Amino acid sequence: FADLDAVGSSVAVCCIARKKGKLCRIVIDPVKNSAQLLIDRLKNEPEYKNAFITAQEAMLQADGRSLLVVVDTNRPEQVEDESLLTACSNRLAVIDHHRRAATYIKNATLTLYEPNASSTCELVTELIQELCEPTDILPFEADAVLSGIVLDTKNFTIRTGDRTFDAAAFLRRSGADTTRVKKLFQNGMEETMERYDIMKQARIYKGIAVVAAQETQNRIVAAQAADELLNISGVNASAVLYPTGDGGVAVSARSIGNVNVQVLLETLGGGGNRSAAGAQIPNCSLRDAVNRLFAAIDEYRATD
Repeated sequence: FADLDAVGSSVAVCCIARKKGKLCRIVIDPVKNSAQLLIDRLKNEPEYKNAFITAQEAMLQADGRSLLVVVDTNRPEQVEDESLLTACSNRLAVIDHHRRAATYIKNATLTLYEPNASSTCELVTELIQELCEPTDILPFEADAVLSGIVLDTKNFTIRTGDRTFDAAAFLRRSGADTTRVKKLFQNGMEETMERYDIMKQARIYKGIAVVAAQETQNRIVAAQAADELLNISGVNASAVLYPTGDGGVAVSARSIGNVNVQVLLETLGGGGNRSAAGAQIPNCSLRDAVNRLFAAIDEYRATD
């Protein structure tokens, strides 16, 4: 379920490939993603008109000379298509900033792994600076990469360091426009109202705002509600749970402070990073999922 950081870092890889005279394609689910506005904008550019393909199309186009670059995850079960990962295992690179969990891609020829980085887009920006000139980056590409940094840092408020601002400054010099990036985060009126409907159901448990929505929610809206809950005084973290419609429960968690939501949701089979994590719990009722989350919070607080 690719977000702006995943798509933005993919765009950076495309930029590097173009500089080196290589054909590059971005493998993404055209429906299950949270970066559709950015994708639509990119498709309007001639350089990216045919850049986005499905995993099935990639399987047909890939051969023994193909290099597969996995961005924004290091877990094989979280890539767009595991069969494509297996097929391209002889030439594989992984670029990611998430902490390694029990499972991770082990057979990569090249791994750029930095859990202290704000985002994968920050890492690929450092690559671009070594491999390209600012003039090689198209302005809309710089926008895409900057949007990933903005997303994962919550507008440069969390997980930022000197390297984060250096990367942002380079992208700005390369033509990124903060107003255009801001528009990538805009929502419609209906989605905005849905977000506040979710927030109204929140209850505070040991400093963590928890929402157990009874109905299936838009995944993007649920994540935004979890973000918004962090603006409440005294809330260090948040979690939004909702049924997925196939007998399971989805969880979106966010943190601002000393609560590591990645550790919290790993007990539910999920993952992410310290400030943003998610989980998909199959064959589970909403009540059971909430109880499991409360148990995880109790255990986390006991060792905190």
